Amino acid sequence: MRLIFLGPPGSGKGTQSEFICKDFHIVQLSTGDLLRYHRKNGTELGKKAQEFMDKGELVPDDLIIEIIRNELKKKEYSNGFLLDGFPRTITQAEALDKLLAELNLHLDAVLVLNVPTEELITRLTARRTCPICGKTYHLIYNPPKVDGKCDLDGGELYQRSDDNEETVRNRLEVYEKQTKPLIDYYQSKGLAYFIDGIGKIEDIYSRLKAILDSIKKN
Repeated sequence: MRLIFLGPPGSGKGTQSEFICKDFHIVQLSTGDLLRYHRKNGTELGKKAQEFMDKGELVPDDLIIEIIRNELKKKEYSNGFLLDGFPRTITQAEALDKLLAELNLHLDAVLVLNVPTEELITRLTARRTCPICGKTYHLIYNPPKVDGKCDLDGGELYQRSDDNEETVRNRLEVYEKQTKPLIDYYQSKGLAYFIDGIGKIEDIYSRLKAILDSIKKN
């Protein structure tokens, strides 16, 4: 299966992605991780990307597409992939369509995880992080055993600057503006599937899996 997963910050996309990849034997393809890999290993593509980043510029779409092209030719992606972090714009979506056509591949679905804004704010502003080991907690859903202390090393938990309510609201607004045209684009192609992202993790995954099982049968 070849999938794109869309969902706002705090929607639980990362957790659900792990379940999907495990059950459907596909590989998560994160453009952010790929960029970091190429930069760290000093590949030609990584050096090109670094040039733009050193100037404070975004890595161009054609370079990201080239990185994705290189990945999709690897044997590990032969059973499919779940694309995370790309595309973010209509231009990128069109470039991806063109690339997949060149490789004689097609998308099976674009999964859209829906969570109301106020729920997302509750989730994101209650997140706490350990400065020592980096482990994250949630004051409501996954609190530490001792208030304000990391279970692993006793570190004083803190709230990241980008987890305050004002910043979170801004991030969600940016996501909404960027992503809505993308959702409309894939909906017009009959590829968008909407999933209710409220409830227990297991229940949300059951909804996702039911959709994917149905697509796989067809």
